[in-house]
Amino acid sequence: MSKKQDIMMATLDLIHEEGLQSVTFAKLFRRANVGSGTIYNYFTNKEELVNEVYRESRTHMGEYLLQGYDTNASLYERFKCLQLNRLRFGMHFPKKFLFIDSYSFSPYISPELRNMDDEHRSSKAVQDLIIEGQRLGMIKEMDSHLCHQLIHGIISSILKGYYINKYDLSDFQIQQIIEASWKSIQV
Repeated sequence: MSKKQDIMMATLDLIHEEGLQSVTFAKLFRRANVGSGTIYNYFTNKEELVNEVYRESRTHMGEYLLQGYDTNASLYERFKCLQLNRLRFGMHFPKKFLFIDSYSFSPYISPELRNMDDEHRSSKAVQDLIIEGQRLGMIKEMDSHLCHQLIHGIISSILKGYYINKYDLSDFQIQQIIEASWKSIQV
């Protein structure tokens, strides 16, 4: 892993453990095991660093969402793929998922990055799926962004309980979650 990646991972770890406001460059130097000047080779300030961690995390999640996504599959099968991938990303990369979930609406994240959702291929796939489903009369008529937020929120809520060991997620439970999220937007 490069020093830049070490710094970014240390940032994600510290945000996860202590919260964004507690992250200082001094803590990052120690956590990433780099010299004090090294961070400035890559980032001019904390805001730039946090935004880069957000960008990398969102890109990773977006790529993960599209794994196995078949544009020729039925609307329901495409929905299941996207939601299952969203859930699995959160299960496999909890720090990144929680960071994205917690800070997507934070003023700390630049407006350009906040709007990254609208431009990323995975977000476009979700939006297109919702709009297609509405056009076919299969998905409720509502703002497509609100609909997307609704299905994301279901997964987010489930994962937060999973993270604190409130419950395990068996294959059967995962299928129930996917089905419930579909029913939340189905006509």
